[in-house]
This record gives sequence, structure tokens and C-alpha cells, in this order.
Amino acid sequence: MATASILTIGNELVSGDVPNSNGSWLAQRLAPLGVSVRLMAAVPDDIDAIAEFVRREAPLADFLLVTGGLGGTLDDITREAIAHAFGVAQEEVPELAADLRRRFAHDPEYAAAWARLPAGSRPLANPLGGAPGFALENVYVMPGLPSEMEAMFDTIAEELRRGEPIASWRRTYRTRESTIAPLLVEAGERWPNVLIGSYPTFPVDGPRVEVVVKSSDAEALAAASAWLASAIEDRG
Repeated sequence: MATASILTIGNELVSGDVPNSNGSWLAQRLAPLGVSVRLMAAVPDDIDAIAEFVRREAPLADFLLVTGGLGGTLDDITREAIAHAFGVAQEEVPELAADLRRRFAHDPEYAAAWARLPAGSRPLANPLGGAPGFALENVYVMPGLPSEMEAMFDTIAEELRRGEPIASWRRTYRTRESTIAPLLVEAGERWPNVLIGSYPTFPVDGPRVEVVVKSSDAEALAAASAWLASAIEDRG
């Protein structure tokens, strides 16, 4: 199964000032493409921290998706950090710079700086904003603003598609996690290519557990979820 790691960049993310919604959104969109997320992380706006993560994690997954730090303020250093990670210079992409100067005629050189991409990069169009993303080897870099990131992801989604979609089955039961834990373990042993999760909550009307089963194997997913549903209901 194809795998991806997700890196979100920004001081505001690691400080907790801004919810890290991009990571969750990307993970949810990758599953239907047959791509499993092996790691999700956030790092501050620090060139060395970003470069170290990219050098370490990019070889371990089929794709590394990066969001954030593509604007024009002092803390937008993702282009520089990715260039540092790959040991290449930043180079202006002439046609991209010309387009940005035309679109942002009120401050053309400010916008043209967004076209200084790591050498060898392929620009990614930003349908809803200015700063382009880019792809370098298996690393895809997108803006941090959710609306821009989501629109850009949609332009590259099909090239990430691998294998069968990862489908899911989920159901919530009025029980305690400890009551059904042995059944979850047994299901995992019977169907090792199925991922099983349980998520307890404790509302005022009594404990509940949401059981989630995921797999790209449709037959295994159907068999495991049917067996679990019957076994949990029998357990009471």
C-alpha cells in the first residue's frame, strides 16, 4: 500500500494558536486515493527543523505533503528550507515570475519572489491565491491557508492515486471499551490487513465506544465489520 507523510509548518501550529486542520483534511482525502498516512507532524518556522524533517522522512514514504510558509512575510521560509533539504539553490522560474508580476501589478517584485523555487521544482498552480506550490521529487509543497491548500491539492490528487481506496465502516455502541477490547483484538488477528480502532466517550447517559474498521481490501473489510457487529451485539 502506498504511504504518505504530512508535514504542517508554522509557529502558530506548534504553539496551539491555530488548529492544525490541514493535516486531518489531507489524511481524509488521501484514503480514497489508496494512500495510507504513516506520519503527521508540525514543525515551527525554522529552516533547519524543516530541512531535517524532510531529509529524514521523505525517503520513508511514497509522498511527503508539506503545507505552510509560502507567503511573503519573514517567517515564510519553506521554499528556502526545502532547497536546503535537497542541497540545491533557489532559482526564479521566469514564466511564473512574469505571471505573478502581471497579476500583482500593485507590488510586482513582492509577488515575483514567490517564483524563487528550489532548483528542479515543478510549480503547482494556486487556483485561489498568489503564492504557487511546487513539487520536488516526492515532496509536494502547498500553502498553509486551508482554502488555497485544498484547491491546490485537488489539482494534484489524481497523480497521487495508488491502488484501491481505503474504505471504512464505523458504528457506535453503548458499552465500555474494556468490554469489547478482546473482540477487537480477535478481529485484528483474524483479518491482519484490516485496521481497527476504538474511540470511547463518556456522555451523561453512559459510556459509548465508536468502532472504526478500515481497509483497502473490500472483502476483508466486509467480513471483519460483519463479524465485529455480530460479536459486539452478542456480548451486549
